[in-house]
Amino acid sequence: MRVLAVLLIGLAVEVTALVAAFDAWGLLPTLGLLVLGAVVGSALMRREGARTMGAFSEALRARRAPHQEIADGVLIAAAGFLIVVPGFVSDVAGLFLLFPPTRRLISRRMARRAEERERAMVLNVRYGRDPMAGGVVVDGAVVDGAVVDGPVVDGGVVGGAVVDGAVVDGAVVDARSRQRREPRELP
Repeated sequence: MRVLAVLLIGLAVEVTALVAAFDAWGLLPTLGLLVLGAVVGSALMRREGARTMGAFSEALRARRAPHQEIADGVLIAAAGFLIVVPGFVSDVAGLFLLFPPTRRLISRRMARRAEERERAMVLNVRYGRDPMAGGVVVDGAVVDGAVVDGPVVDGGVVGGAVVDGAVVDGAVVDARSRQRREPRELP
């Protein structure tokens, strides 16, 4: 749903910008600017793509993982798509992705988010929790919405919290049978 919302908002912004440019400058200058943006963007994309491919080859020759080069390649491809899509806002976003300093900022943020997701996935898989389900894994315990310093709970906490390994003001629900059990000391 987020992607669809972003696409719809982006489409609305592009159409608004094109209509405003057409009203302000007319048809030929607006089309000229769109063509100029596409030509400049494709030239920059070709140059940055060749530079990234060279860096990728160099990383492979040096036998190091080409993480940054792969991220740059993905961002350059995204920039190419944005430049091909007609519109001023998408052209500016594409050009933004083509410049190395701004591309580095975005790729670092992407790498940080990927590491966080990987860490959460490893912890969730390691302790037997479905990685797509909600909840938190802390110190070997899986609890829905609570931080625990105790053992793994089979099920979830309903209407309460887990403190020091005990359910307080709530009940543990067995995930398999969905039967309610009274609060008790956790093993």
